[in-house]
Amino acid sequence: MSQAREEVIQACEQESCCNGSFSEHLPEHFGENVFSLKVMKEVLSPKAYVSIEKTIKEGGKLDASIADEVAEAMKKWAIAKGATHFTHWFQPMTGTTAEKHDSFIAWDNAGGITLSFSGKELIQGEPDASSFPSGGLRATFEARGYTGWDPTSPAFIKEGPEATTLCIPTFYIGYHGEALDKKTPLLRSMAALSKQVCRLANLFGIDTKGKRSYCTIGPEQEYFLIDKAHFNARLDLIETGRTLFGRKPAKHQQQEDHYFGAIKPRIMGFMEELDRTLWGLGIPAKTRHNEVSPAQYEIAPIYEELNIGVDHHMTLMEVMRQIADKRGLACLLHEKPFAGVNGSGKHNNWSIVGPDGKNWLYPGKTPHDNAKFLATLCAIIKGVDTYADLLRVSVASAANDHRLGANEAPPAIVSIFLGEQLTDIIEQIEKGGAKTSKEGGILHVGVDSLPQLAKDTTDRNRSSTFAFTGNKFEFRAVGSSMNPSAANMVLNTIVAEAISDMCDQLEADKQAGKDFNASLQKILQDIIKKHKKVVYNGDNYVPQWQVEAKKRGLPNLKNTPEALEAIKAKKNIQVLVKHGVLTETEIASRYEINKHAYNTVLVLEGDCAATMARTQLIPAGIEYQKQLADTIKSVGTAGKTTGQKKLLKEVSSLIEQSLSDCDALEAALAKHDAAKIFSGMAKLRVSIDEMEGLVPSYLWPLPSYAEMLLMNA
Repeated sequence: MSQAREEVIQACEQESCCNGSFSEHLPEHFGENVFSLKVMKEVLSPKAYVSIEKTIKEGGKLDASIADEVAEAMKKWAIAKGATHFTHWFQPMTGTTAEKHDSFIAWDNAGGITLSFSGKELIQGEPDASSFPSGGLRATFEARGYTGWDPTSPAFIKEGPEATTLCIPTFYIGYHGEALDKKTPLLRSMAALSKQVCRLANLFGIDTKGKRSYCTIGPEQEYFLIDKAHFNARLDLIETGRTLFGRKPAKHQQQEDHYFGAIKPRIMGFMEELDRTLWGLGIPAKTRHNEVSPAQYEIAPIYEELNIGVDHHMTLMEVMRQIADKRGLACLLHEKPFAGVNGSGKHNNWSIVGPDGKNWLYPGKTPHDNAKFLATLCAIIKGVDTYADLLRVSVASAANDHRLGANEAPPAIVSIFLGEQLTDIIEQIEKGGAKTSKEGGILHVGVDSLPQLAKDTTDRNRSSTFAFTGNKFEFRAVGSSMNPSAANMVLNTIVAEAISDMCDQLEADKQAGKDFNASLQKILQDIIKKHKKVVYNGDNYVPQWQVEAKKRGLPNLKNTPEALEAIKAKKNIQVLVKHGVLTETEIASRYEINKHAYNTVLVLEGDCAATMARTQLIPAGIEYQKQLADTIKSVGTAGKTTGQKKLLKEVSSLIEQSLSDCDALEAALAKHDAAKIFSGMAKLRVSIDEMEGLVPSYLWPLPSYAEMLLMNA
């Protein structure tokens, strides 16, 4: 286990930031495939270890003079675990991960080979930079790009069928230093937030020398598991990750019997192997359970430092797919793989650990007296309200458009849930100062033999986009297939900006000889008066909230094309540039990359839908039409065929409608008209799904929703 993770765990346990701890009898092999600080202490010289430990703990620059020693030790450790190759593991703008493998083989001076891994190979790699999305940052002929070792995230071993590979987490930049990945801006945003939190800590009289602030995350991951044979029988799942057609079954989630239900043995086997594999990689998988929809599940980790948590989460998604495939299952991470039932999200639990090692979002028993907490809370309220549109951009995608606003996900309106206690406190601050805090109390069950339960100070609000849940904020709008870097990058930056504004005023007031507490009270009061409109504790799903949000002036960016335009807003560009997170050129590239990704997905889905309709589904309808017509003809006047003729007419009508809808979709595809492609797919689906309800199952070429959702045991 790395020292950085140990610090996070200790800090979180002190302030109840984690819902659990590493002391709860996790397996002895936890982290056995991780080149952690613990391993480094055993294999490095004292000088090298102290240097690398300082880099990881304090975020300083890497001492290049120790690179060869670290590389040699890492190579020996990896080879002992069966590694034949190493790779710089990075996160390009595709939203997934990338890797290029090189073996440890090198020529010796006698015409033979030796096993070698230098400090230069550890620190820097050179993948092709022209074949990844760059949004204009790189031209096709400009191929040079660099990966650079991120020592704050430990190297790990990835197991293959016959051997293993040493994976070295890296950032990825272009020839001129431009960020071509998700990690580089995330690391920059972490540094920006740390700088501002330490600045505020100094004003509170907290020692920050040689220390830093960091965030913790614990992203909950929802996913579907279906039988691999069903997956392989559907071109739409193979090509797009979601079902483009499918009639809703009679039974799905309406009985609410799957959520937290008994886990089926086949699924339990998957979960058990998943946990064991993740634990070996140092990934602290904690919770597993059935989700709302049949065939839907969730896994959640203990909270970790942000950078490591993101890297671990990207590994987790890869491991989930691999283990599912090994067990004859398919793991679906699309936000809405099945229409009409719950989609999947990635609930991003985020908190701030200050330079004092404490969770600054832990209210304590008397939050009205906790000035550090209240200052952090108000900074978050200001940041989210001011940059709600930018936060919305961070979760915008064609896939997530199907989910946001549905009955299992928050709407596209970004609002904050605080709960009864904190809402009462900020209302007191607005009026002049908080003096009391409402208590949670005790829940009485009404049966003497049952224990009394401690009541939290606030309920939970699963409909809120950004909800306070006791010692952290849960950003619920992140999509299940997404790399969580973008959302956390924006969150870090906008909170850093709000704290920066707060510190500017506090420092000016201090210079003028004003009382610190009085100055802070006035700043918090002004923030609440101006930004409390973003706080909403009610039901975000009801139509009335859309009306109310509009009155409050909150943005409602309902789809990705609308949301992407917010990237161009002057205030959004300024805040990212000011804190060194993205340059103006890099911001423009993100707009182009995301716009292109959205259009590409729509065209791909449209092409797939048209192909399936033309070559599989309409022909099935025509075959049934022929069978009906032949049957009616063969019966002739010998029997009554009124109902059969009615059925034939209905099937024929749906075939004609489907053909017409297919023509319209293909015309939209020819013009690359994204809006018409989207609506065209929806219209074609209606006629095809109606046809599925009439054509015999032995003729229908696709596994049904009932089969996929209910037959994965």
